[in-house]
Amino acid sequence: MTYADMELLRFTTAWSVDDGKSTLIGRLLYDTKSIFADQMEAIEATSKRKGEEEVNLAYLTDWLKAEREQWITIDVAYRYFATPKRKFIIADTPWHLEYTRNMVTWASTANVALILIDARKGVIEQTSRHSFIASLLGIPHIIFCINKMDLVDRSEEVYNGIKDQVEGMTSKLNIQDIHFVPMSALTWDNVVHRSEHMNRYQGSPLLYLLETIHIWSDENHIDRRFPVQWVIRPQSDEYHDYRWYAWRIAGGVFKKGDEVVVLPSWFQSKVKEVELDGAPLAESFAPMSVVMTLEDDIDISRGDMIVGKNNQPEVSQDIDVMICRFHKKPLQENWKYTVRHTSKETRCVIKDITYKIDVNTMHKMESVWEITMNDIARISIRTMSPLFFDPYRTNRHTWSLILIDESTNETVAAGMIL
Repeated sequence: MTYADMELLRFTTAWSVDDGKSTLIGRLLYDTKSIFADQMEAIEATSKRKGEEEVNLAYLTDWLKAEREQWITIDVAYRYFATPKRKFIIADTPWHLEYTRNMVTWASTANVALILIDARKGVIEQTSRHSFIASLLGIPHIIFCINKMDLVDRSEEVYNGIKDQVEGMTSKLNIQDIHFVPMSALTWDNVVHRSEHMNRYQGSPLLYLLETIHIWSDENHIDRRFPVQWVIRPQSDEYHDYRWYAWRIAGGVFKKGDEVVVLPSWFQSKVKEVELDGAPLAESFAPMSVVMTLEDDIDISRGDMIVGKNNQPEVSQDIDVMICRFHKKPLQENWKYTVRHTSKETRCVIKDITYKIDVNTMHKMESVWEITMNDIARISIRTMSPLFFDPYRTNRHTWSLILIDESTNETVAAGMIL
């Protein structure tokens, strides 16, 4: 298997100050030999200059000067590494309240969230907030990394107590798959290799868990969804009748002969051929980017969607959305925006602000008149033309959208259709 063929796993980190997140990521990169020589030299020099006895791998992720001064991470950084089993992209995102928008942007596409807990502090307010946001965004797998176990004498009682607290908290949330790993990133316990000091823990170390966690079923392979991004019509002598439709499959499996319906026209046809890089495919599935042609010449344009004949999405202009506000300018009722959903772009108006969520307590705050930056709130919108979407959590590609300011073309909010 070549590097290009390896399965890719995206994961994001959630942490509170001094939970050891930077040390953990540095340890993963170091042990997978993903640190360049000049980077290692810079880390060693920084550690020496600060009077530290050992090399502090946390400096690998804290490159910004402001981060170094505050000893926290304040911006999104992407890190890449690979093992013989998988490729990985880490989104090192700030999960402080004032950077919620940064986290939402990446976490909406992540397979896994690592939520760090300081074993000395246990479950705190940020743990609840991180878990809630991960649940809200539909991240399929969450790994609670109970770090700094070396500072509590690697106590099994402490680990079990924190685990019980987390299980009680997450029982109120809709999270598909939860794992727990007691560890110490500083002393290497259960990061890459199983700890010799915590023999009663029978689970996998973190890296092995990341390598083997099952992500194939994270995609919806049942409901056929193919949003059309581009219609390919060369109109040349060689390709006189060439009419292919291109973009990324958002759900289901497409193959030659499948009966399909085109939305919004509701015309029916069959798949004539599916190709990738000019080669026909026996079958194609999410999230592959392919070109497709149908047996009938149907008027299809960008923003239309090809779906299964017997399994169609919801079609509506009146939609409830949970949004995260990205912009400093408040959002209010009756304001108009451009909405972008899959490959479709249309206009919408904010009909109603139902409530805003306190992400620390998960309480709903009603009678809200505006939504400010980093707020998470439920709103109702009406679109100029219908959107084709699936129920919340059924398909992450078809229930997400963004709102765009028509005057500045800035993305002002990201949303999940409920």
